[in-house]
Amino acid sequence: MIWDLWKQGFGAWETTTSQYMEKLLQNPAVLGPAGAMLTAAMKTKAATDKALAAWWSAFGLPTRHDQERALHKLNQLESRLYDLEEQLVDARAHAHSTTRGERA
Repeated sequence: MIWDLWKQGFGAWETTTSQYMEKLLQNPAVLGPAGAMLTAAMKTKAATDKALAAWWSAFGLPTRHDQERALHKLNQLESRLYDLEEQLVDARAHAHSTTRGERA
């Protein structure tokens, strides 16, 4: 019974709040400043990332970009290694079948 009453109250609150927030978030007076804040936050993040990359580089450590590039190269090498292993298995199987065919 208490649960049902709480659930009804929450449902009413959620409906009212969602209607209010929907109207609020469609208001240009809210969207303009919110967009400006997001733009400022992204510019700040970009400047911070650039400063951190310079700081890491100053200590001779790899930056995020350097690490991502190295990981990409490592993945490429791993892929080529798997391809070579498959070719080697196929070549051995072919050589084995040819050798067996000659003996018969």
